[in-house]
Amino acid sequence: MDGRERRGSRGRAPVKPVTTAALRIRGAALSFGDRHLWRSLDLDVAPGELVAVLGPNGSGKTSLLRAILGLQALDSGTIEVAGVPARRGRASVGYVPQQRSIAPDTPLRARDLVGFGVSGTRFGLPVPSARDRARVDELLERVGALDYGSMPVGRLSGGEQQRLRVAQALAGDPRLLLFDEPLLSLDLQHQRELADLLAIERARGEAGIVVVTHDVNPLLGIVDRVLYLAGGRFRAGTPDEVLRSDVLTELYGTPVDVLRSRGRLVVVGVPDAGDAHHEHADGEH
Repeated sequence: MDGRERRGSRGRAPVKPVTTAALRIRGAALSFGDRHLWRSLDLDVAPGELVAVLGPNGSGKTSLLRAILGLQALDSGTIEVAGVPARRGRASVGYVPQQRSIAPDTPLRARDLVGFGVSGTRFGLPVPSARDRARVDELLERVGALDYGSMPVGRLSGGEQQRLRVAQALAGDPRLLLFDEPLLSLDLQHQRELADLLAIERARGEAGIVVVTHDVNPLLGIVDRVLYLAGGRFRAGTPDEVLRSDVLTELYGTPVDVLRSRGRLVVVGVPDAGDAHHEHADGEH
């Protein structure tokens, strides 16, 4: 079906195509001991939509990603990826974890790293076929990494390595892309480049995108909605609806000011706050 409305042969009303949500969360709750991370969480992410997940340390952001991946059991509620329960929907998910440094003397080439995403799920040692090699080239080109595809990964910058991780995540043509602090430890130039890459994937409209980040500023121009977790509660909506002093004051239960300056957001009044969002990883893991 080409996406256009069609009228039946007997003149019935046009039937619009149904698009399955990339991610659908209903009534989700998660706690550790007597501490509730979040309850009654509902969220839909459509193909081509980018949702930023924000909040302080220990609010359950990384745990949410783990639950979507089927690695963390919920206390209650459901999570579906492309219409399939999370545990059975992993094949539809591309995941970019928090960046880890790669030793400079690692003999692995950039294209080999991406190749693991193409053929690394097979039994035994992956022996790339001509089709696999062509697919690796396609992915390297898609993320702007073709020029250094034959270089050792340990000699690449953090931003270049991050592009390779994105290429890995795209290898299975996912319906949902998950990013855990993808901008962490990147300089401003590489942050902009990665934001541009996310914008391209968003525009393709093939996958929903969920990004956990401590600083939303580099992504503000491409974020469709924000999910803010804090104090066992949450708010979801557009950045203008959620990133406001009154909303964050209600979530934290203490006065919080959201300041806007030259297109950037700065949150003032949150314990341990830095810039607009200010943590590196969830405290429960």
